[in-house]
Amino acid sequence: MMSVPLSIRRGLALLLAAAVLAVALPAAARIFDAKTFTLANGLQVVLIEDRRAPVVTQMIWYRAGAADEPIGKGGIAHFLEHLMFKGTIGNPGGVFSQLVARSGGRENAFTAHDYTAYFQTVASDQLEAVLRLEADRMTNLTLTKEQVDSERQVILEERLKVVDNNPSSQFGEQVAAVQFLAYPYRLPVIGWEHEIRGLTQEDALAWYRTWYTPNNAVLIVAGDVKLDRLKALAEKYYAPIPARPLPARFRAEEPPQRAERRVEMEHPRVTQTTWSRSFLAPGYVWGDRQHALPLSFLSQILGGSSTSRLYRSLVVEQKIAVSAGAWYSPGGIGPSRFGVYAVLAPGKTATEVEAATASVLDGLLKDGLTDEEMLRARTGMLAEAIYARDSVEGAARIFGAALANGRSIEDVETYADQVRAVTAAQVLAAATAVFDQSRSVVSVLRPRPAQP
Repeated sequence: MMSVPLSIRRGLALLLAAAVLAVALPAAARIFDAKTFTLANGLQVVLIEDRRAPVVTQMIWYRAGAADEPIGKGGIAHFLEHLMFKGTIGNPGGVFSQLVARSGGRENAFTAHDYTAYFQTVASDQLEAVLRLEADRMTNLTLTKEQVDSERQVILEERLKVVDNNPSSQFGEQVAAVQFLAYPYRLPVIGWEHEIRGLTQEDALAWYRTWYTPNNAVLIVAGDVKLDRLKALAEKYYAPIPARPLPARFRAEEPPQRAERRVEMEHPRVTQTTWSRSFLAPGYVWGDRQHALPLSFLSQILGGSSTSRLYRSLVVEQKIAVSAGAWYSPGGIGPSRFGVYAVLAPGKTATEVEAATASVLDGLLKDGLTDEEMLRARTGMLAEAIYARDSVEGAARIFGAALANGRSIEDVETYADQVRAVTAAQVLAAATAVFDQSRSVVSVLRPRPAQP
């Protein structure tokens, strides 16, 4: 039997995968077929109907996060996220969580720089109950000083566990503080310890009364429910909540970055040296937006898999790293970051890895991209779009993050068509625009040598 070269087999496999995806997600198809309406008080409601199982997810997203916090009140957005579970006059602490647990569901919440979100995933016959309870705590939260003092200690312990006892997290805070000269993404979402200690009951209630209002929120419901029923329930529970005036979201403008910065840290609990370079980059709604989707292609081509350029060069061929890749996060309302990284092989130096990585980036800018690389990246991104439909909670997260950060339903629904339209020339133009060392931070986290 004739042997088929590996490169040809890979190409055939990619073509087959692309053909399958083309059938699964045809051009101009809406990925989720989401429906939306807006209540008179300004609350936008989105339905992603999925009747495959009797399960539903409710998510409420508030357009306020750590980057909106007053100076000196770092961590208040995350602090209030915790306090939102303390209850209301009509539904004291524990009632909400008990209902979710009794129905076999799950709930949680999370805070980011640009938003705070709360969600419940329950059997579809419990949707009305969680809508009623979530609407209640949008406007009727009650807090005592004792509750605030107790939860402050919980958050301090969370910071101790997640950040202060984790060298990588400690280092990440330092790198972010250097990456952004003025934009509040330089601040940690959980807050600095000394500022957390100073947060009060009055601070929490002031934040709640400022931002937690229906005209500053998006309600996403995904799963086994029809549009007419959701409209009736939203009108019943959320429509009576009055809108309130909102302050402007002040964000310090990021000034021009003119000098490369370097951050290094040693820690006795670090076992392998990690090197990285992160560039200031545009996103979906900030900067040169036309580069956002091509940069997603670039991150796949440079570091998305074991066939990516960085992994092949640094790990497989040169053997100076045990891992290498790239990352990019374009979803925020402020500046994004594009990064490349490597975990060093034993006996290798950060200088070697930095030079090798620079060679890979320079080679891409000089020689351009191959058709196979573009096809592989496109196929992977389209596959992710298809797989996103398999989870009602995942779909709700996609729409919530997009709408909370200034994008539209059409932006999400037409993602596949946007991916199909990206060209190699656009990816190369995005790389040329972003790979500016004066807008980058080199970071090295290494083991601390044993003391004699």
